[in-house]
Amino acid sequence: MTTDTTHAPQGLRRWLSRETTSGILLLAAAALALVWANSAWRESYHALSEVIIGPTSLHLNLSLATWAADGLLAIFFFTVGVELKEEIVVGSLSKPREAVVPVLAALGGMALPALIYSGVILATGESGALHGWAIPTATDIAFALGVLAIFGRGLPRALRVFLLTLAVVDDLMAIIIIAVFYTGDLTMLALVGSLAAIAVFALVVRSRHPYWWILIPTAVAAWALMHEAGVHATIAGVLMGLMVPARLVHGEAAPRTHRFDAAVRPYSVAIALPIFAFFSAGVTLVDGDGPREVIMQPVVAAIVAGLVLGKLVGVLGTTWLVTRFTPLRLPDAIGIRDLLPVGFLTGIGFTVSLLIAELSFPDSEHALGAKIAVLMGSAISATIAAALLRKWARMERSSDMNRDGIEDTPQKLIRPDDDGSWSQD
Repeated sequence: MTTDTTHAPQGLRRWLSRETTSGILLLAAAALALVWANSAWRESYHALSEVIIGPTSLHLNLSLATWAADGLLAIFFFTVGVELKEEIVVGSLSKPREAVVPVLAALGGMALPALIYSGVILATGESGALHGWAIPTATDIAFALGVLAIFGRGLPRALRVFLLTLAVVDDLMAIIIIAVFYTGDLTMLALVGSLAAIAVFALVVRSRHPYWWILIPTAVAAWALMHEAGVHATIAGVLMGLMVPARLVHGEAAPRTHRFDAAVRPYSVAIALPIFAFFSAGVTLVDGDGPREVIMQPVVAAIVAGLVLGKLVGVLGTTWLVTRFTPLRLPDAIGIRDLLPVGFLTGIGFTVSLLIAELSFPDSEHALGAKIAVLMGSAISATIAAALLRKWARMERSSDMNRDGIEDTPQKLIRPDDDGSWSQD
């Protein structure tokens, strides 16, 4: 009995940490929301989204949908911060020569979608929708890695590292965009208080005994003060994730980034991301303007083109230019052809794109079209990427895929049960 009790939670945690699990739960939550929001009971879905809870005295009397976007999503962004810290200190971003190509690819994959979106909006005369230029720039790490894990079985794991590096940089830039362009009236006192709480969190998380009963209240205070400051509260989650040490401290056997990621990721995968997807993806098409009218909005074409074409051409074009005209090369075992499915994977905006859509068009005529476009663009990108990955996995690979004149080193292969850890097993 003791053994069963011990191993059941561990087995559940391992399942929740798999990249495939995250993608499945996100899809299930989004599908449930879409079905409910377009059923005979759609009013109950919207009523649930608008239920207000939280203390008014602390200005935290928010709707459930807002709690999902501002509160629960901070948990996901904490894991992004932890992963980013790991990659910067000891991972792929710690090796400049290996990091430059995916970093530049990420930047190209963000700039071109923004330009395409802006061009379509200006060409159609919908200048009021320009504020949504950042919507197609984001990549959903969890979803993209999930598709790669399911359909890329047999491809070298170096491809996963490349995608992870690219997606982490993409998310970092998305975080900066949210902080800079989607911040309302700034309350400096609250911002200083939040940064002070994050500093306390940093001290405790690096101490010999990082007690949870100190860390959790400190994290909640940092989040609440960031929210009060007018900065999107998920930024607090990222900053606290960056405070977790990625190198061994106090004689411990494993870095704390590993421990904190393993502790928090299951809650992000099982609770935060699915609930956010549930409240964000539930767009109603059966009332008011029909599906055709919504899909014909310029904002829909702009976002879909940005996610599907902008991401692909931005990533592929930047990588081709860099490897063609500079001494830089792709990592071992990765060829330019591998970047075709990777380019489509980066077009899976989903979580972060939905968040930016909500920030761009709160209660506006473009909100519905923007969300539909994110779902459409992400679905198209995921479908094409899955088909290409399945095909690429069966193709013969050369001994020098990156064409640097040196035979590629032996590579471990992608497994469908890969989790979010940094283990090299």
